[in-house]
Amino acid sequence: MTSEEIFDVVNERDEVIDQRTRREVHQLGLRHRAVHVLVFNSRGELFLQKRSLRKDCFPGAWDSSASGHVDHGESYDTCAVRELEEELGLILSNVPTRLFKIDSCPETGHEFVWIYRCQAEGPFTLQAEEIERGDWFTCDYISDWMKERPKEFAEALLLIWQRL
Repeated sequence: MTSEEIFDVVNERDEVIDQRTRREVHQLGLRHRAVHVLVFNSRGELFLQKRSLRKDCFPGAWDSSASGHVDHGESYDTCAVRELEEELGLILSNVPTRLFKIDSCPETGHEFVWIYRCQAEGPFTLQAEEIERGDWFTCDYISDWMKERPKEFAEALLLIWQRL
């Protein structure tokens, strides 16, 4: 029997009020926490990942370099470092730079999300269960692509891109 991930459920002020399984949190639309990390290279290009078709949310969509849920009792910063290692094989000695926080909303799947930034050149070791593939793109290319074909992106990334 596999143990299901446990997330902290939070209130409108991002204060922990309960713990529930991943499935319950998503089925009931409960507020919870996540991180998105944007990895740029020395040329200013952003690494985007194409989500696996097996993902329960936004399968096959382009998304942030690395992203994930904050586990029960975990901090946003610890989660950001963990997700980079799990999804990209990128091991950092420091926490990435915090850029801004997005409040829980439908576009984020009712997640409070801290957005981080770091620099790395790759190549990365992509987690096959989570990521179909990834590539580097210029910011101008991403902006044009989002205007022309927004449905190819996870909704949270579209919201993050507006705030950058």
